[in-house]
Amino acid sequence: MIELKTMNEVEKIRRAGKIVADILLRLRDEVKAGISTLDLDRLAEEWTLAAGAKPAFKGYHGFPCTLCTSVNEEVVHGIPSSKKILKEGDIVSVDFGVQLDGYFADSATTVAVGPVSKELERLMQVTRESLEKGIEQARPGKRIEDIGHAVQAHSEAAGYGVVREYVGHGIGRELHEPPQVPNFGRPGKGLRIQPGMVLCIEPMINLGTHEVEVLSDGWTVVTKDRKPSAHFEHSIAIFEDRTEVLTAAA
Repeated sequence: MIELKTMNEVEKIRRAGKIVADILLRLRDEVKAGISTLDLDRLAEEWTLAAGAKPAFKGYHGFPCTLCTSVNEEVVHGIPSSKKILKEGDIVSVDFGVQLDGYFADSATTVAVGPVSKELERLMQVTRESLEKGIEQARPGKRIEDIGHAVQAHSEAAGYGVVREYVGHGIGRELHEPPQVPNFGRPGKGLRIQPGMVLCIEPMINLGTHEVEVLSDGWTVVTKDRKPSAHFEHSIAIFEDRTEVLTAAA
């Protein structure tokens, strides 16, 4: 069942979202050649606890870390490691959430490690744009698949693969709540969007095939053709007269 949020509940998610946005912004400044993904994870956990929040992912279904850090062909759910050292020319997707006063917020960004190829710059740009296109469709009277269709149309027009197996979601008192928010779909189809919904829209867009597989660690999702992938996400709230991004950097 979908829980429509009250203004008080949205405010709690907004406060959690501000912490997420602030820490992701700080992490972007730390992404550089020579740092390990575990170093980034330790910083994120330290800053989360200092803000009075709890890491949303650590311990979730057994996930061991505060961040998901997915490098190059890794799509999502990459486990931070001291052995994963970032190098110039890489891209790293950083997925991060917190719990504050019983409510969750969740966001993701993909960051270039130093200068990257034009090909990777374009992949990140189109993925970011596809998130914006999806958010534009998230308003009362539209339908959930309108969001996915906007993401899919923009990404596939650029020649990219849209991941099907992993989707966006509702968020609130739980990290993942109904409804699912796919990054593909048919316009005018699916659940009608209503004021009070709080959703996470999170395109995962691949340079090559949309097909993915899970590595032997049971978590890390990679592209089947091992070409790079980008991931951007925001938590958003739907109101009668507007849509608000709750995890936007100030």
